[in-house]
Amino acid sequence: MLNFKNIALRRGARVLFANSSFTIHKGQKVGFTGANGAGKSSLFALVRGGLHLDEGDFSMPPGLEIAHVAQETPATACSAIDYVIDGDQPLRRLQQQLLAAEQADDGLKQAELHAALEIIGGYTAQARASRLMSGLGFTADQEQNAVSSFSGGWRMRLNLAQALMCRSDVLLLDEPTNHLDLDAVIWLQDWLCKYPGTLLLISHDRDFLDTITDHIVHIEQNKAEIYTGNYSAFERMRAEKLAQQQSSYLKQQREIAHIQSFVDRFKAQATKARQAQSRIKALERMELISQAHVDSPFDFSFAKPEKMPNPLLKLDKVDIGYGQTCVIKQAGLSISPGDRIGLLGPNGAGKSSLIKVLAGDMQPLSGKRNEAEALKIGYFAQHQLEQLRIDESPLWHLQQLDKQATEKDLRNFLGGFDFRGDKVLEAVRPFSGGEKARLVLALLVYQNPNLLLLDEPTNHLDLEMRHALSVALQDYEGAIVVVSHDRHLLRSVTDQLLLVSGGKVQPFDGDLEDYRLWLAEQKKGEEKTVVDAAQTVSRKDQRKLDAERRQKHKPLFDALKKAELTVEKYHNEQRQLEHQLADPNIYAESEKENLKKLMERKVQVDKALDDAEAAWMDAEERIEAIR
Repeated sequence: MLNFKNIALRRGARVLFANSSFTIHKGQKVGFTGANGAGKSSLFALVRGGLHLDEGDFSMPPGLEIAHVAQETPATACSAIDYVIDGDQPLRRLQQQLLAAEQADDGLKQAELHAALEIIGGYTAQARASRLMSGLGFTADQEQNAVSSFSGGWRMRLNLAQALMCRSDVLLLDEPTNHLDLDAVIWLQDWLCKYPGTLLLISHDRDFLDTITDHIVHIEQNKAEIYTGNYSAFERMRAEKLAQQQSSYLKQQREIAHIQSFVDRFKAQATKARQAQSRIKALERMELISQAHVDSPFDFSFAKPEKMPNPLLKLDKVDIGYGQTCVIKQAGLSISPGDRIGLLGPNGAGKSSLIKVLAGDMQPLSGKRNEAEALKIGYFAQHQLEQLRIDESPLWHLQQLDKQATEKDLRNFLGGFDFRGDKVLEAVRPFSGGEKARLVLALLVYQNPNLLLLDEPTNHLDLEMRHALSVALQDYEGAIVVVSHDRHLLRSVTDQLLLVSGGKVQPFDGDLEDYRLWLAEQKKGEEKTVVDAAQTVSRKDQRKLDAERRQKHKPLFDALKKAELTVEKYHNEQRQLEHQLADPNIYAESEKENLKKLMERKVQVDKALDDAEAAWMDAEERIEAIR
């Protein structure tokens, strides 16, 4: 178990949390929540040994295998699947030892190592890695591609696959869904539910946390506390706790006001001075109850669009793709005011490409894109975070949109996105991913669009900001088209689902749970293909596989046969010597020299037989281990 006792962590002079105690037991799945910067990632660094406590004690059993997702990916030329298999370090160590044994021509050691590989499932490692990669969105053709050929987001998926490949006792995942689409999120969710070890998970995805976790550690007001249950259970318990705290706070404030009133009235009167002093001391001793801070730092909404033409945008028999590759054929789509559309579909089916065509950022290969004269698009995509002017401030960015607005009005607007005080004047360069995403959303909201095109808008946003965005989108009067792996957002703001799959865009008749089941059916067929290819399940190939395994273990069976023959040889010679020594004539004076030789040979044969029997028993035990 992981035991945290009265721990405190600081960043410089700032206290992240203090006086915090909780225990995480073997096999528990624990979600870590709290505002960005509260100290969640610092706790993970503590578990990995990258940080030391300022106060308190942290302990865990020695020898635990801890897996985490690397933040850097080397631009290596090794294949993607080999990079993923590298996560299984015991397997890689056995493979290195086997190579050394082969170079040394040590047949017995080779047999022993082949048996060890069999025991840990080494011969199915490729199939396991293939399943992980498939679940995270990689195609079979990409498995042999060099790691260096993948973009940053896909390298992060490789890092995640490598962490999942590890035979870990404890798995640390810090925002694992940030670089995933909905399909991969659902697959990862199912995989983590079956993970047998202890899981520590940081996520801002409510549905993801709800399905996987059985405990929540929440960091708030410089304290980390553990709650039993999933995220929804935590929210209920926290609400009850805050309500009780608020009630206690108000009660205490009334008591303080009553005591202070007595002090103010009577401290100048000699007859009451001693009583007034005692009350002042009571106030000083009183442990103040904090007011329950439940208000979100975010407060924004979309203004009513000035014009709402109908339809806003229409696609007519549109082909979408890149160069000669067409991913969507003959798509037809008409978007009207009030439409709230969620796009579903497998990775690579063309959801983001469809959004780009709708936004006008990408031209269709054929067909027509017709937009209304008064169309005003608000388009959010991850690449727009990189287009912010990193040496300029949030206020500067907003001033470029409206040079007539007063600084006070712009500051008030930015305050709704939690850019307050000097923060509105700071350069964007050191901003976190979440702060940049909030700024891009602020710029989008300020422009008052009548059509919102949102491609993964919740990446990097914490739970409070995601909730604020959902609320704002629910009240938005324009049209929405959204791609998101956040199922809570999709469920909250959309009422129509379109499936982008197999080169088509068509209505999806069902909800997100139906989509999960649809995905499972698709994956079942794909995984069967992967397993069939990797494990060769046909009868003919099974015989071939059995023959290969027999060949791998041949040195061990050869050693057993050799040991048996040797035992039989010395056993026969031992019987002959014993027969000769049983003859009375051998003890005659004339046979003295011959008797001496027989006795010496008997000692040699006895020892050789003991050695041969030990080798035979050792070979038998190794073969039994294989069986």
